[in-house]
Amino acid sequence: MTGSVLATLVPSSNCNSRPWWWWDWPSLSQRPSLISPWRTTPSITTTATVFSSSQQQDIGIITSIDSSSSSISPSFERLKTQKVKALVHRSKQHRNRSTDDGRPRDSSPKPNPRSRGGWGDAGGSFRSLHSQELAPDTSFFSVKSFRELGCADYLIQSLQKLSFPRPSNVQAMAFAPVIAGKTCIIADQSGSGKTLAYLAPIIQRLRQEELEGHSKSSPQAPRVVILAPTAELASQVLDNCRSLSRSGVPFKSMVVTGGFRQRTQLETLQQGVDVLIATPGRFLFLMKEGFLQLTNLRCVVLDEVDILFGDEDFEVALQSLINSSPITTQYLFVTATLPRDVYSKLVEIFPDCEMIMGPSMHRISPRLEEIIVDCSGEDGQEKTTDTAFLNKKSALLQLAEERPVPRTIVFCNKIETCRKVENALKRIDRKGAVIQVLPFHAAMTQESRLASMKEFARSPSKQVSQFMVCTDRASRGIDFWGVEHVILFDFPRDPSEYVRRVGRTARGAKGVGKAFIFVVGKQVSLARKIMERNRKGHPLHDVPSAVTF
Repeated sequence: MTGSVLATLVPSSNCNSRPWWWWDWPSLSQRPSLISPWRTTPSITTTATVFSSSQQQDIGIITSIDSSSSSISPSFERLKTQKVKALVHRSKQHRNRSTDDGRPRDSSPKPNPRSRGGWGDAGGSFRSLHSQELAPDTSFFSVKSFRELGCADYLIQSLQKLSFPRPSNVQAMAFAPVIAGKTCIIADQSGSGKTLAYLAPIIQRLRQEELEGHSKSSPQAPRVVILAPTAELASQVLDNCRSLSRSGVPFKSMVVTGGFRQRTQLETLQQGVDVLIATPGRFLFLMKEGFLQLTNLRCVVLDEVDILFGDEDFEVALQSLINSSPITTQYLFVTATLPRDVYSKLVEIFPDCEMIMGPSMHRISPRLEEIIVDCSGEDGQEKTTDTAFLNKKSALLQLAEERPVPRTIVFCNKIETCRKVENALKRIDRKGAVIQVLPFHAAMTQESRLASMKEFARSPSKQVSQFMVCTDRASRGIDFWGVEHVILFDFPRDPSEYVRRVGRTARGAKGVGKAFIFVVGKQVSLARKIMERNRKGHPLHDVPSAVTF
């Protein structure tokens, strides 16, 4: 059983100097708690140190709650005065990191010519919490093996070559109903292995039907159609298909999206494919022009279905699929977040749909440390969007200079903000010797976005820190390996987008990472509410939309 620790910071200064958002909270018990909950082992009291940039002497009231007991024992600690650019709140204890292959990594700070303490180093502008060993996430894997699920020997050998020794929980739960041809909703947290959860049983089923002579690939008539909301996610799914194919599972796959030569795509489609991966717009084009036939269709996968419902072409594409495909066609709806309205639409259209919800649904990874960074500014500072941006930029640059890591993703709400952030980061190192900035948003061509993805996926040198500055386009199912930091420069407009953004780090069973959430004003309490609901596994559809500054 896990315990939790709550800490609330109460200013001791005169009420006239309180922050501008304070007066929206009528009583002390309702005021925003500036350190969000985190999990730790029972009976361990964790002390967090918080520094305020505007208060000379603060009193920290730290309340330790043991989950095995209902007693609450407050302790008091006078916090030291220190000038900082932002107020930091942590959701979890700082934990020893481990590499992506599971080998332990020394958690002691390493000397760095660019590091001056701070952001996790003792003695800098920000202090870290106590360190604690983080055991492997044993709850990620199923107790069953691939063989026990019914995987064929050739598929097991292929998965072993790809370093998949055991299925994750959602993969184990989905295998039997998917291979049986049932229409399902497959929902689990980001990084839980949902792509393989549908690919493995689908490919085995296609292979079995081909060996039995029931179906085979034919020109312009794929047996599986996978719709993805972005061309980048479609390309990533194609990479997964090709990895399986190269490792010993013979099947043909291709992707059709905008931004590439149409003639080349049509020629490949004419040769016959088993799995066609497309965006809704390009799929509709192929259907309208008569380049695609669905008479041989066995399965349709709608990846990131909650995002697809926001695509203007999607519902037309879905209706086209339903009208043109055999009545026996299987439909799979895959998602990391399942808003109530999306679920209602799916069960209305497919009333016999089976629900497969992984054990980590509506939760973030237990190996993710969330850190709220209050960028509201000092009490006397004017509160405008410009000052909010300057405060967030100052916090970002301090993090980039004082706590460099190989890979960081920075999320912004607008393309204009992305460009400002890119310029600010480039000014730190104009020659690009130690900081590499990679943009990723809709204003770029598809080739440029894919080039940024490829560069970001490439292992950087030890001296270079990569920063991918992007909009939510990069949060929609894309799997980047080895991302240590995610920075929410702008607070997401949709609370469910928070889950997708922070889910770009600490992925899989062994991935670890930190998410820095930059907030201003009332966003402090909203961020804490989202964290609390994620910790408890509650859906976010009841959380109000983001409060704008």
